[in-house]
Amino acid sequence: MSTEPKADQLKFLKDKIEDVRIAMLVTVNQNHEIHARPMGTADVDAQGNIWFFTNEYSSKVDEVSHENKVVVTYSNPNNNTYLSIKGTASLVDDREKMKQLWNPIIKAFFPDGLDDPKLTLLKIDTQEAEYWDSNSSKMVVGFQMLKAAITGEKYDQGDHGKIQL
Repeated sequence: MSTEPKADQLKFLKDKIEDVRIAMLVTVNQNHEIHARPMGTADVDAQGNIWFFTNEYSSKVDEVSHENKVVVTYSNPNNNTYLSIKGTASLVDDREKMKQLWNPIIKAFFPDGLDDPKLTLLKIDTQEAEYWDSNSSKMVVGFQMLKAAITGEKYDQGDHGKIQL
């Protein structure tokens, strides 16, 4: 995939993320311990940056303030599509950007909405994405695995590649 034009790579990445929406954000705390938590994706912009709403006083903010290298993963087992994205996290306190990305579901986490003083954006500047994409249903994958086991042929896991951004 890395030989394709950057615009095509970004579209591929954005399409795969929009199919899932919920990511696991992996950070490292001050004790060098790995911490992961689910995050709802607010947007993937034209440059491939991933945006999340977050609480300015959360542990993830402390962690990215100490070590801003993060991993964001997306998993869609129904389509056998998986993404692992390396990037650099930063906080963005931009009320206009928040208005642009706001979704009523976010109000469940921030009842005061855009007026919540704890509300901020977490931006992941994506550097590299690795993907696995068989684009088949569980039934098709199961059949292909069974066929490979019976025939002794190697199972074809589908497409795998890296995207450099």
